Formats: sequence, structure tokens, C-alpha cells
Amino acid sequence: MEPLTLSNEVRDVIESGRLAHFTTVAKDGRPHSTIVWVGLDGDDVVIGKLRADQNVANIEPDERVSLSIEAEGNQWGRQHHLVIEGTARVSKGGAPALLRTLAQRYIGPGTEFPPTPNPPDGFIIRVTPTKIRGLGPWAPMPGL
Repeated sequence: MEPLTLSNEVRDVIESGRLAHFTTVAKDGRPHSTIVWVGLDGDDVVIGKLRADQNVANIEPDERVSLSIEAEGNQWGRQHHLVIEGTARVSKGGAPALLRTLAQRYIGPGTEFPPTPNPPDGFIIRVTPTKIRGLGPWAPMPGL
């Protein structure tokens, strides 16, 4: 699938400071979900990891991932939410700087993060969106 250009509404949700549910595919095919901080680099969603965790390990053999984030508003008794499906790649280094930036949004201005001296360089997970869905102005009306 072709990468997507993100709308302003989608960008606003990603940059809202709400936690994202990030799902990768484990080697045995099971989904592996965690909660992560997310940011944007162009139209890619970026996630910082100080260590090579299960998400990092899962991406090398299977680049398919998804993210979901609750959003402001509701419709038909359901909370608005954004779901991004895409492909991911992992690069070494850069996690402390990304996490320091994201901490200002997720924890608060002036936050020193990571909270340890000399943190490892870590990894950046970069998600290229290929499909946007959910419930909100970014998604078509159900049944249409």
C-alpha cells in the first residue's frame, strides 16, 4: 500500500498527548500490544525506545503494525478514536532526544527525561501509515 498524507485532524490526535496503543506481530503470529508515547516526523509516526524490547524485536521479521488513540468527541455513544495501520522500521539511536521532546507533552513542560544520566542511544520506531480508520472526522461514516 502507498504511504498516506496525514490530515490536520489526524495530526491533532497524534499530537494531543494521549497515549497510543501500539500493536506489532510476534514471531508466532500473536498480536503484541503496549502503550507508547507518539510524535510525528513528516507523515510518519515516531516512537522512542531506550532498549530493544518486544516491539523492536517483532518489527524486523514482520513490519505490519497498528496504533490506536482515543480522541475528543463521541458519536452514537462511542468515543472518537483514531486507528493507524502501517509498516514500521527501526533505526538505532536518537531515542533520548525524541523521548525528551515527547516528555514535554506527556509529562509536562520542563520535564527532564530520560530520568537517568547517560541513557542508552536506544531506537526509533518509524511507522509509515498506509490506512487510517476509526471513529471521527478522519473516518468515513460506517456503512457508506
